[in-house]
Amino acid sequence: MGMIILLVVVLGIGAYAVGLYNGLITGRNGYKNAFAQIDVQLTRRYDLIPNLVETVKAYMAHERSTLQAVVQARNSAVNGLSAAKSSPGDAAAMQQLANADNALTQTLGRLFALSEAYPDLKANQNMMQLSEELTTTENKVAFARQAFNDAVMSYNNQREQFPGSIIANMFAFQAAQQLAIESEAKREVPKVSFS
Repeated sequence: MGMIILLVVVLGIGAYAVGLYNGLITGRNGYKNAFAQIDVQLTRRYDLIPNLVETVKAYMAHERSTLQAVVQARNSAVNGLSAAKSSPGDAAAMQQLANADNALTQTLGRLFALSEAYPDLKANQNMMQLSEELTTTENKVAFARQAFNDAVMSYNNQREQFPGSIIANMFAFQAAQQLAIESEAKREVPKVSFS
């Protein structure tokens, strides 16, 4: 009788451990799937940029350095995305992608600021359409990034909470890193002077 009780307890503990392991696998697959959505949206964003540069080139021929900076920043961001795709959640890959995408956002901001000086460019149908598509894509990137970060947080919670941490350490489940991309340049507080 005692042997049966011991067997039932051992089987119960084993089933619980398998459940924890499967939960960690589900969490890891969840954040990888969420990153795939970021990949789709960032790829769309990066694919729009060459069209934007071509549209702007005709109007801003003497702004070559800005256009080249946009192209270089885009290429760097594409490389960052490629590295992150191979290892979503890896801290170094997420940081590289975040840095590259933030640099791209800043150079695009400079490009759009310069385009304000060209009324014909602002009125160009292609420019308006590309600007709208980029804005829509930025919103989708932000949504996908939030879903990814939520999935990473859930996974990290599973792997750090006891007794899941025991299973995570036994089977080398690594912590995942969230993705922090600045969606727009930081704004300064306007200075008011009454003197």
